[in-house]
Amino acid sequence: MGSLDGKMALVTGASRGIGEAIATQFAAEGAQLVLVSRKRDGLEASAQRILEATGVQCRIAPCNTGDLANVGAMFAELDDAGVRVDVLVNNAATNPYFGPMIPLEYTAWDKTFDVNLKGSFEFARQVATRCMDDKRPGSIINLSSVYGMTGAPYQGIYAMTKAALISLTMTLAQEWGPSKIRVNALAPGLVDTKFAAAIVHNPALSAIFTDRSALKRHAVAEEIAGIATFLASDAASFITGATLPIDGGYLAG
Repeated sequence: MGSLDGKMALVTGASRGIGEAIATQFAAEGAQLVLVSRKRDGLEASAQRILEATGVQCRIAPCNTGDLANVGAMFAELDDAGVRVDVLVNNAATNPYFGPMIPLEYTAWDKTFDVNLKGSFEFARQVATRCMDDKRPGSIINLSSVYGMTGAPYQGIYAMTKAALISLTMTLAQEWGPSKIRVNALAPGLVDTKFAAAIVHNPALSAIFTDRSALKRHAVAEEIAGIATFLASDAASFITGATLPIDGGYLAG
C-alpha cells in the first residue's frame, strides 16, 4: 500500500462503476482525489463511500465533460484552490445509441464524440499543460474499450470513439514524453456496471462476449482499478503509449 502517496489524482465519471472503483483504489494507495461527474448528488454519494472505505476525504467537482467551457471553468476553480493534478483518469463516457449504423442520427454521434473523445482530450490537455508549466511528471490514463480494437456491431459510434482514443493515446505519449508525461490506455471488455447493465443482464447479449472470452465471464469494476493503479504509479515509469486489454481473453478468442 502507498504506491500513490503524495499524488493528486483526478478521475472523471467517478460517481459510480469503474470510475468510483479506480478512485477508491487510488485512495487506498495514498492518493488525494478530485472526483468529477456531471451530477453533484452522485459525486457526494461516491465521496462518502470512498471516505468510509479508505478514510480519504475527496474533493468533488461537478462538470459536464463534453462541455469545453465547463471543463475550462472547472480547472480554473482547481487552480484557485491550489490543486495540481499529477494523475488523470479519463473514464467519463456515454453511449446513447445502440443499433445498426444506417438509421443513426447525428445528434447521438455528436454527443458520443463530444464526451468520449473531445472531452477526454481537453482534460488531458488541461492537466498536461499545467504539469509542463510546473515541470512536473504526470500520468494520464484513458479508458478505451476492446470495442476500440475490433468490430462492434450495434455499438459502432461508441467503438469509433474508443478506437480514436487509442490513437490519441499513442500520439500524446509521443508528444508529451519529453516532458515526462506518460499517456496510456486501458481497454476493458464487458464489465458489470450500470453503464453496461443492458448487456450484462441480458443472457443472450452477455453470451456474445463471454462465449468468446477465455475466462468465460465478465469483469467487475475492481479488476480494472488494479491495473489503473499500476499505470498511475512509479512502478510503471517506463510504460507510455500502451493500450492494455483487460478482457478475460476476449481479443485472443
